[in-house]
Amino acid sequence: MAPLVAEDALERAGDWFLCSGIQEPSGGVARYYRSDWGRNARISTEITGYAVTFLMYVYRRTGQAKYLDSALRAARFLTRQTWDRELLLFPFELSPELSMPGAAPTPPAYFFDSGIVARGLLAAWRVTQDDEFLDVAISTGRGMIEHFRVANQLAPILLLPSRQPMPYEPRWSASPGCYQLKSAMAWQDLFEITGDSAFHQAYEDALKSALASHASFLPGDPVPERVMDRLHAYLYFLEGLLPVADRPECRAAMQQGMVRVALYLRKIAPQFARSDVYAQLLRVRLFCSSLGIVAMDARAAEEEASATEGFRFYTGGERFTGGFGFGLQSGREMPFVNPVSTAFCGQALDMWRQCRAGGLTLDRHLLV
Repeated sequence: MAPLVAEDALERAGDWFLCSGIQEPSGGVARYYRSDWGRNARISTEITGYAVTFLMYVYRRTGQAKYLDSALRAARFLTRQTWDRELLLFPFELSPELSMPGAAPTPPAYFFDSGIVARGLLAAWRVTQDDEFLDVAISTGRGMIEHFRVANQLAPILLLPSRQPMPYEPRWSASPGCYQLKSAMAWQDLFEITGDSAFHQAYEDALKSALASHASFLPGDPVPERVMDRLHAYLYFLEGLLPVADRPECRAAMQQGMVRVALYLRKIAPQFARSDVYAQLLRVRLFCSSLGIVAMDARAAEEEASATEGFRFYTGGERFTGGFGFGLQSGREMPFVNPVSTAFCGQALDMWRQCRAGGLTLDRHLLV
């Protein structure tokens, strides 16, 4: 039986974002904190976008203004300090002390990151109705259509300022794939807000490609540790299906995909386990149950919730407490206190607590 999630569990995760130093004074959020180095990694526009969505979720769940303030600092960092209005793109990672993209050699731009940033800005707009966030999200969505769609594929990485696609690499994040559908959800969100059919068509094209290719994405690698990484990416695909979860082919993909992920996860976890994979699978399971796609498997959900909770830090000072670790290798903790893991795990456990209490209401727009 999974432990009951404490009433303040979500706030503990939210407070980690506020108090740990993972959010730099600029408002940008570092990719992770390295406990063995004692310092943050570089600021990431993608991770900052995730932080906006998660902190807005915590604010909506708790009503506490401190989470809204932190989310808005992150959102304004994206719109005012990293957004390139000429290229219609966001750069990748930035040094903590260098918040302006022109202050150092320009990093590349990722399709996936762009969609996550756009969704974060839309999360800020839904709460504040501030057109600054909506305008940049719309421009980002148009930039994604204009620059990343190459030869019927979504180029994963562009060199800046040339906007030329980088050659593909074997790792999943440097090649086109079904995982890109999660970021393509930003197009569907923008269509629902603006009515611009170009956004709807872009999402439909990404959906068609993802459905055609997803079956071969797993296992995708002979090395079990790298298969675990690909489970994380494949769950992005399942999340990206939520706007069209009423379609038979999408429901079937979610049913089959959830089973495949659960089997691989439990097989590989003794060697290498990622906290975000447990959390993502639990969230997908809850959505599928809510949507009538798959009946709730309470035992599996309790196991995933318990495993997710096991990655939380309860001690270690403000750099650790309330945050979640990235993963375990052969049962040993890896030296990463991770904002994405904290966001995914915090949200998944909050959703699970609501489900156990009989009051879960899901909205895909709030999914981190």
